[in-house]
Amino acid sequence: MSKFSKFMKANKVVKENATHPVTKSLCDENGKPLEWEFRHITSKENEEIREGCTIEVPITGKPNVYRQKLKTSLYIQRMLVASIVSPDLYDAELQDSYGVNTPEELLMALVDDPGEYNDLAAYVQNFQGFNVSFEDKVEEAKN
Repeated sequence: MSKFSKFMKANKVVKENATHPVTKSLCDENGKPLEWEFRHITSKENEEIREGCTIEVPITGKPNVYRQKLKTSLYIQRMLVASIVSPDLYDAELQDSYGVNTPEELLMALVDDPGEYNDLAAYVQNFQGFNVSFEDKVEEAKN
């Protein structure tokens, strides 16, 4: 038996999808808000999203010197889109019904209440594991 057997992929816990009502403006026939489905994104997917939302900003007074700046709103929006399984934000018919052309635009059209959008962003960040500090994880592992 390998000393790494506990770390083999077969032993890794599969993260399940979750559902959550996102907006009160989209309801079923009984007036209950529709449940949206979310999936966990990988660290690699997260890094690709982050890199795609990072720009180089020149530092004033220092020619040819730049610093990186994360476009936070865009990063959160793209993380939300990557996390949402249902509704399918890439569906052309759904995009056409709202008169938009991208998944990001569709998300903004579906969740057009700023408070609900902020709640969605907080829910997805929590779902993706951004809510627990490393110290909290160490304390949990001790117990």
